Amino acid sequence: MAATEVTAERKYGLGAVLSDESFARFRSIMFMKRAEKGSGLFREGDDADKLFYIFEGRVKSTKMSDAGRSLTLYLHQAGDLMGQMDPFEDSTHGFSAEVTEDAEVGVIQRKELETLLCRHGDLAVEFMKWMGIMHRLTQTKFRDLMMFGKTGALCSLLIRLCNSYGVEKAGAIRIDLKLSNAEMADMIGATRESVNRMLADLKKDDVIANKDGHYYVHNLQYLKDACCCENCPKEVCRM
Repeated sequence: MAATEVTAERKYGLGAVLSDESFARFRSIMFMKRAEKGSGLFREGDDADKLFYIFEGRVKSTKMSDAGRSLTLYLHQAGDLMGQMDPFEDSTHGFSAEVTEDAEVGVIQRKELETLLCRHGDLAVEFMKWMGIMHRLTQTKFRDLMMFGKTGALCSLLIRLCNSYGVEKAGAIRIDLKLSNAEMADMIGATRESVNRMLADLKKDDVIANKDGHYYVHNLQYLKDACCCENCPKEVCRM
């Protein structure tokens, strides 16, 4: 099946809230774009007049701090709708989007989306549900960082990686995405050295292991206890 075909197997991202009929309407106003690894879909400060639906590949959202450090906000994959848009109001992007794996995306112009939402009330309601999920996702990430410190944030990150890229294997959860300690540090606003130390402690307690560049989670409950996990649904507890 071609990546751009409408399919009922959309279980994540936008597909978790849109019906097949609504997704077909969404698909009708997209134009397709190929994006190579390392390229940018948009930059911080650009006009926020488009949304991007990912059919293939991966994209990360980043924010540049005043000190010049790049912080990773989200990791997007196939099925995700991404971008910053305030319907019926002009705005600019507060973050950048970098392609981390060759991608095929559907580009949606704001004006066309506004027209579609006005014509189809059921689609507008489903779109609002997607916006609500994205707000909850952001809120829970800030909660983990502000309330449970760097250790809690790291444990929460590992849980989210399990939900987004985890595969059950030999009694453990294998995270099917290779990440360096520096990349993980960028996701929780910590230094690489502190992440090295926290990961070493988790390995010592047999909570996680690292084999062939992949992390294996052996004690998911330990991670949940460390960040006072509220057992959010997987569409919220994800990267």
